Formats: sequence, structure tokens, C-alpha cells
Amino acid sequence: MRIRSIIESSIAAKQLLMNDSEQLLQIQSAAEVCIRSIRNGGKILLCGNGGSAADAQHIAAELSGRFKYDRPPIYAEALHVNTSFLTAVANDYSFDQVYSRMLEAAGKPGDVLIGLSTSGNSPNVVNAMKKARTQKMETIGFAGKTPGQMIAYCDTTIEVPSDDTARIQEMHIMVGHILCELIESEIFPKKS
Repeated sequence: MRIRSIIESSIAAKQLLMNDSEQLLQIQSAAEVCIRSIRNGGKILLCGNGGSAADAQHIAAELSGRFKYDRPPIYAEALHVNTSFLTAVANDYSFDQVYSRMLEAAGKPGDVLIGLSTSGNSPNVVNAMKKARTQKMETIGFAGKTPGQMIAYCDTTIEVPSDDTARIQEMHIMVGHILCELIESEIFPKKS
């Protein structure tokens, strides 16, 4: 049955990630980078395209709202949520500049940029990573098993072991949830 095959494919990809000690260390490192930034008054900014934009917005919402329990909000924002800005910059400059332009306004040293790109080659995400580096921000990339051009600008890269876009995005949201749980529990330990 095709449905069973799709689910098995998703489980197999997640098992590969679970058994990759190097990638688990990258996820831990990403959490530590975010925790350090938040503790120092920084913010978490995210960007991606299509499903990756939806994942960026989902992760930002979990951090700025709540994840597992009530606690103060964490400053996290997906860079694409202002459609007037996005369409103005795409029209007046180019779509390749929409995220780097917003970072120029909103990013500061010590902030974190998480870029999501299944190919690692999305020009607007790569340009955002470059801009974040010039602004002394920490950069975290979520990619597939081939991280593409983005890797050159990432301080931490989480390379999920798949080249299937759907499986990569499924693992990206799982990794995002892991980061949210680690960040939330460290910054705001649950009171018993």
C-alpha cells in the first residue's frame, strides 16, 4: 500500500537522523547558540520559501507563543510575515534580496538567523546567511543531505539524511520542535 510506503520512508529517514551522532551534536549546538542569544537579549529570526517558510513561521510561533507550557514569550520572527515589505522589496530590488534587506533593518550582533532550505541553494536564504554573517549574527542552516551553497555561511548546519523534499521538510519541523523544547526547558525551567 502506497500510504504505508510513504510512512515507512519518513520513519526510515528519521531513524537515519537519530543514529547520526554528528547531526545530533549539530542540533544540540543549534539549541545552545539560540539559548545563549536569548539570554543575552538576542532574538531568533527565521527564513525559508514555500513549505520551509511555513516551517520557519511555525517554529517562530512555538518560541514566541509557547511550546509545552506557559512561560514568557521568546522574541522569534519569521522574516516573510510582512507581505507588504516582502512584495515591495521583491518588486523594487529582487526576490533574492527580501530576507537580507530585512536583516539589514532587524538583525544585530548576537541575534540568530535560522535559514531553512531543502536544497541549500535558495538565493534569498543564501543571501540572508551572508548578510547575517556581516552583521555578526549566528547562523544556523537546516538543509537536506546536500547542504548546497548555504553551508559556506552557516556556523551550524543540520543536514537531514534525505534528498526527498517532503521527507526533508518533515524532519526540519521535527528538528524545530526539538530546538523549541530544548530552548524552552533551559530558558524557562518548568516549575513543579
